[in-house]
Amino acid sequence: MQIENFKIFADLVETKSFSKAAKLNGITQSAVSQQARSMERNFKTLMVDRSQRQFSLTPEGERIYEAAKDMLHLYEKLESELQEMKKVVSGTIRISTIYSIGLHELPPYIRKFLHDYPAVNVRVEYRRANLVYEDILHNSADFGLVAFPHKIRQIEMIPFRNDRLVLIAHPQHPLAKTAEIDIKSLAGHKFIGFDPDIPTRKAVDQIFSDHKLEITPVMEFDNIETVKRAVEIDHGVAIVPQVTVVQEVWQGTLAVITFKGKEFTRPLAILHRKGRVFTLAMRKFIDTLNVEINTA
Repeated sequence: MQIENFKIFADLVETKSFSKAAKLNGITQSAVSQQARSMERNFKTLMVDRSQRQFSLTPEGERIYEAAKDMLHLYEKLESELQEMKKVVSGTIRISTIYSIGLHELPPYIRKFLHDYPAVNVRVEYRRANLVYEDILHNSADFGLVAFPHKIRQIEMIPFRNDRLVLIAHPQHPLAKTAEIDIKSLAGHKFIGFDPDIPTRKAVDQIFSDHKLEITPVMEFDNIETVKRAVEIDHGVAIVPQVTVVQEVWQGTLAVITFKGKEFTRPLAILHRKGRVFTLAMRKFIDTLNVEINTA
């Protein structure tokens, strides 16, 4: 038995999917199944209850999974300590992030990090918010970045920064004639929003509700770039994080209007799985993001 056997089995249990476990470990789905059966032969016991339609462990499988987690934790801790002793900053950091953070907030931090630690490989995957949480829970990513974070028992959240929310419009739009408006001035104007399950959309809906505004988007999109393109061709106005439209404002394709007497913000957070062992590279990455993390 090798440590990889326990890693594949733990991934299988946590994802409840042979295909996802295969993807995480760069092997075929058949290989994952063979690994599980090999472990069952080694321990002379069934680990997976194959009489159930959904993935389920036998009591023996549960015990082996708990032991696998302990062994993997010790192995990761040993690797991390050896890197510390050698002062080696290398390896791979996997990041799962929503589009707006990954495209507009993260790049300068990654550029600085890779300049300082060129031996580290940083992989960034752009995901919808719900899938970022899933990636952290399934160990598909080391860190996740989301907006308007919500609490999940197995996930730690570290505050990252707060984005200012602003109104954007075509430069010739009537609302673009002033740099500041009352939010109630949006009544009667075509509004472009995010899909209903996007956290920023839920926050904007709450802002409208708090100000007794009944606004139904004429268009809905699942990412910031498509929202901006729709506003650029004057299909409506939108509320977005100011940091995501810096380039368009500089190019003159969008106008930014702030809200009079009120500042609306979008909190961002860094996610990681509770109990995660952090390599030296991961610690350095957190330092680069200018946040503090409890690695005890």
